[in-house]
Amino acid sequence: EVHLVESGGGLVQPGGSLRLSCAASGFTFGNYAMSWVRQAPGKGPEWVSSMDNGGGTTNYVDFVKGRFTASRENHATTVNLQMNSLKSEDTAVYYCNADVWTSMSGTRNYWGQGTQVTVSS
Repeated sequence: EVHLVESGGGLVQPGGSLRLSCAASGFTFGNYAMSWVRQAPGKGPEWVSSMDNGGGTTNYVDFVKGRFTASRENHATTVNLQMNSLKSEDTAVYYCNADVWTSMSGTRNYWGQGTQVTVSS
């Protein structure tokens, strides 16, 4: 069974940093691209970043470029999101996300339970 478990969220002051992690299991992690998506209060999901299966290509939404850095550790089946220079508008629940094929369900979009990031003074 596919599981994605995020961690690392919390309360941080504007300008601060947080490092999120997502532990993946139940599929061949190194075969799949991984994404981060966030959802702010009262808003719909917002794509933040995607990284290819080997970690060689990463794309970011414009408003996080230069501040957020995604990485992955295929040996540890973990994807990370280093967030620097945080702003109040970064406050959201952050989810890792992947389209994964399984023999039981075919290709499905999987989400973790999310981790809350609150940027406030």
